[in-house]
Amino acid sequence: MAENIGFVSTRFAGTDGVSMEASKWARVLEQEGHRCFWYAGRLDRPAESSLCVPEAFFNHPENAWINERVWGKTARTPLLSRRIRELSGYLKETLYGFMRSFDIDILVLENVLAIPMHIPLGLAVTELMSETHTPAIGHHHDFYWERTRFSVNAVNDYLDMAFPPRDHDLQHAVINQAGQEELARRKSLASMVIPNVLDFENPPSPVDAYASDVRAEIGLAPGDKMILQPTRIIPRKGIGHAINLVQMLGNPRYKLVVSHEAGDEGVEYKEMLAGFAKRSGVDIRFIATRLAETRGINAEGKKTFTLWDVYPHADFVTYPSMYEGFGNAFLEAVYFRKPILVNRYDVFTRDIEPRGFRVPIIEGYLTPGVVEEVRRLIEDPGHRRTMVEHNFRIAGRYYSYAVLRRGLMTMIANVRGLTT
Repeated sequence: MAENIGFVSTRFAGTDGVSMEASKWARVLEQEGHRCFWYAGRLDRPAESSLCVPEAFFNHPENAWINERVWGKTARTPLLSRRIRELSGYLKETLYGFMRSFDIDILVLENVLAIPMHIPLGLAVTELMSETHTPAIGHHHDFYWERTRFSVNAVNDYLDMAFPPRDHDLQHAVINQAGQEELARRKSLASMVIPNVLDFENPPSPVDAYASDVRAEIGLAPGDKMILQPTRIIPRKGIGHAINLVQMLGNPRYKLVVSHEAGDEGVEYKEMLAGFAKRSGVDIRFIATRLAETRGINAEGKKTFTLWDVYPHADFVTYPSMYEGFGNAFLEAVYFRKPILVNRYDVFTRDIEPRGFRVPIIEGYLTPGVVEEVRRLIEDPGHRRTMVEHNFRIAGRYYSYAVLRRGLMTMIANVRGLTT
């Protein structure tokens, strides 16, 4: 039976993990005949199937005012409590309007009940479910207890109530085993692990004319080797390891290309990396000004590319993260049939590595053996082809849309009280 499914979050726009994974869920659900609608504070979805409520965005001034006063504090004022309740009440009314406008049958709550970036919205959704008994799926990407910034706060009562709530009509989906275990331990809630996925049934298209000059546009010469670091510039991404790797490879033709901009830490970390690379004799290219969500022209009048335009041109991918909720860049490298170096972060060790992927792995430091394996993967086409084809097959078995489809159909049946 076709359902009207309402996706709810603070933002569905751009290339952040929540927006991208929500789009994949919607694509699979629509292939099964369901209709998807969108509610958020920032949206790039079709206007005819969405409701944008600016106050629902986590960076809206009112919510920013609240966040400044609840994190790192241990008590809140009556004024703060009142403003949280008032914003929550307003958002709840807009959620009712969203459900009426699109005749919503099932809600999919994208991280809004897991990470408390917008406490009033989490409270509004929780109360809405209590009042309407609307069947819902909570898609939890990361929880507040995983982030140090939320450990000292003045809203423990709200966190207990709504992040996530214990609601009979709410099914929970997490993206890794650790999330499943901690949700059970902390909240006594059962959940299903639905990993992040890519469309491995449909491999990427060949490079088209627009993206054919990516290497030249970022200043690489024909004989250069592109070592791609496809992440934001933040400390937990471990980019220093990528610089060490290129230094130890010792070939001036190997260029380290970092795709994204600096994160909340600002420019200091980026400047530190640039200095470290210079002292190490590593040619590092920061290409964030040449990357965008869509193709176009930047402020300097130069072409912009998407990350997926860049991947096909990489000779090797570095992913030395210290922590990841899942690891989308790992799946992307496998999808584009690129060899990849991984730092053994927890979720990779528990959820991904046991599937049988073959990749060079470090555990916080580089060894000569790992460096030689990387060199062989770059220089030996036959060895590289064997490894990337093996990884593509493994990913197709465990991280494809078919896997997502099975999980979603089970959850839809569960929230509707049907048998699978």
